[in-house]
Amino acid sequence: MTMTSTPKISRNALAHLLMFAVVMLWGATFVLVKDALAHIAPQWFNALRMMLAFACLAALYRSQWRQLTRRAWRIGAIAGACIATGYFFQTQGLLYTTPTNSAFITALVVVLVPFLASLPVLRPPGTNTPGWSAWMGAMLAFLGVALLTTPAHTPWAHLLSHLNRGDLLTFGCALGFALHVITLAHGTAMPGQETGTPTRGIVRVRFEQIALLQIGFAMVFLTLGACVLEPPAAFAVPHWNSLVILALLVTGILATAVAFSVQTWAQQVIPATNIAVILTLEPVFAWLTAFLVLHEKLELRRTLGACLVLAGILMTELLPRWQKLHKS
Repeated sequence: MTMTSTPKISRNALAHLLMFAVVMLWGATFVLVKDALAHIAPQWFNALRMMLAFACLAALYRSQWRQLTRRAWRIGAIAGACIATGYFFQTQGLLYTTPTNSAFITALVVVLVPFLASLPVLRPPGTNTPGWSAWMGAMLAFLGVALLTTPAHTPWAHLLSHLNRGDLLTFGCALGFALHVITLAHGTAMPGQETGTPTRGIVRVRFEQIALLQIGFAMVFLTLGACVLEPPAAFAVPHWNSLVILALLVTGILATAVAFSVQTWAQQVIPATNIAVILTLEPVFAWLTAFLVLHEKLELRRTLGACLVLAGILMTELLPRWQKLHKS
């Protein structure tokens, strides 16, 4: 009697599935976080979120404390600064601009990552310059995000004509998250994973160490920012309620500790430019959550935007594989 073994899922497929789950989680928490920020100052929410996430990771990866290397500390500090920059500027920008403009400008991360990865000084070791399919996929996804996050009757000529202080601050958010993707590619990507040629002298840092340190440094930076910009009374006891506690638990444990650990591991397998395109699904899931929870109308323009985001992902992910298959 012969038994057929169930085929195991590949690392590449698992990394993609987990990243899609992470982005779905980030998008689905949009409504929860938006409601919670009505009761707590944004920078203290960020700081407390990171404190909870760091406590979880410190316990989960406690065996890594004695194995931390100088390179791990350096990559963790840079990645943590990038995370802190992204969340800091995103929440500060929302004080002066609309959520629509914030989402639109944050989506620039999908264009910034291929651009940054094409610069020799920032390009991860052992990786190729992003190909035309990555650029085209990024532009399609960015156009899709633009359709998803702008009002239905906004003239295209006026999209960037009224930039204010909040819009400029939000650009700092997009740059921070783009640099975070690039930093993880430097710290965790397997040398030569795209070219097949090993890179001498490059030691990959364990993803557990980067996941732990980046959240720790982000916690420190965001707490310092909260102390400077917002008085400690901003999160006093009268402001606390079940909604704030729920939002902190969900975002701190799932959307930060678990999600950034998954992203750090996934970038051992998935190129940085592909990660950037997958991240554009976040506003798609945010929009779907708002549609299901807040009963927002399903407009043709937003539907087209969601389709363009998916088309960008397919172009970035499938086209290079199809070309490689036909060359061999």
